[in-house]
Amino acid sequence: MLQVAPFSALRPSPGQASETIAPPYDVVSIDEARARIAGRPHDFFRLSLPEATMSDSGNSGPEEGYSRARRTLDEFLASGVIARDPKPAYYIYRVRSGDHAQTGIVLLVSVESYRAGTLRRHELTRPDKETVRSRLIQALESQTGLVMLAHRAHEGLAELIADATQAAPDCEATLEQGGAVTGHSVWVVDDGSSMERITQAFADLGELYIADGHHRVAAGNRAAAAHAGRPQAQWLIGATFPADELRILDYNRVVSGLNGHSHESFLEALSACFEVTAASAPARPARPREYGLYLDGNWHRARLRAGLAPEKDPVGSLDVSLLGEHLLAPILGIEDSRTDPRIDFVGGARGLEELERRVDGGDASVAIALYPTPMQALMDVAGAGEIMPPKSTWFEPKLADGLLAYSWATEVTENV
Repeated sequence: MLQVAPFSALRPSPGQASETIAPPYDVVSIDEARARIAGRPHDFFRLSLPEATMSDSGNSGPEEGYSRARRTLDEFLASGVIARDPKPAYYIYRVRSGDHAQTGIVLLVSVESYRAGTLRRHELTRPDKETVRSRLIQALESQTGLVMLAHRAHEGLAELIADATQAAPDCEATLEQGGAVTGHSVWVVDDGSSMERITQAFADLGELYIADGHHRVAAGNRAAAAHAGRPQAQWLIGATFPADELRILDYNRVVSGLNGHSHESFLEALSACFEVTAASAPARPARPREYGLYLDGNWHRARLRAGLAPEKDPVGSLDVSLLGEHLLAPILGIEDSRTDPRIDFVGGARGLEELERRVDGGDASVAIALYPTPMQALMDVAGAGEIMPPKSTWFEPKLADGLLAYSWATEVTENV
């Protein structure tokens, strides 16, 4: 059974949001985080990436980072930088990037829903990353970052969101990352009737899908197990959006070395399973089962030959799976993209220019551009209880850390 609930959020005090919110902790390097927090005393990276506040030359271990993050949380609360809402609510959350906007609901989902499979996953997670994030959650007694979730279309939810967003937002903020600016708006829904409608709507839907944030969920699950005697700790915070509003960009590959092939023999080997043609411009794939290849300063377009894709296999029919089966493994010798050091991944937000830069600069021998994985394919895989290959999806825009957080620390909140 899917269990969701409203909660009393920790969120920036009026006028503080743009000075507080930060990108997700896992899309920046430590150096980028350090550059961001310089001169920003209330930046949320001080909580979500406490190691960015510590010197590499120091002898402090990870425990000092967790303790420092907790002290920062307490200081932010004491000084009024962030505050706890006075009563439980659901929160309508709109994210804008250029001409794209998506509007969803921030809520709590029980860890039992994750364990029972009604909060559906499609990726594996790394235990080392789970451990780091779980220990931070436990130190803070809080979940400070939103998991991006998806739900199927629901007329009642759509109507409620449309009604709520007719009013002015309760909070608005902008977030800059890598030269791009995203807008973030929040509406508080705390009247009993609307909250009952939202709770019932998700009971009717019966399931949610993890879009982006599998490590956050897995870490939250671990933290809940460590605090099994505390009911308030048995929840995960997420923002769920209608599946048709989410935007998945391409998630591209760069590979170092051609496994003994010359440029010519590599292209010749491709021809067994692909129709390969030269391209006079960057070859962005226009359809599934089409790939763009950049090597030796030139672009090529490669289309998988007919009959090679298993139509009824939700995982095997993915472009990322077909790439592994017909190119990465047999030609480049890459059997496991998760562990092979020769392959790296480039999110579509960086553009095809980044693929050219990596090859032209000598960091890679060939770059491979993919068609974005459709949202329906993700839900088909998750619904079948299967797992996608690593780095199958890149969601954009990203959600903001620090805009809405959930804490079960007794001196902070008594949620749910």
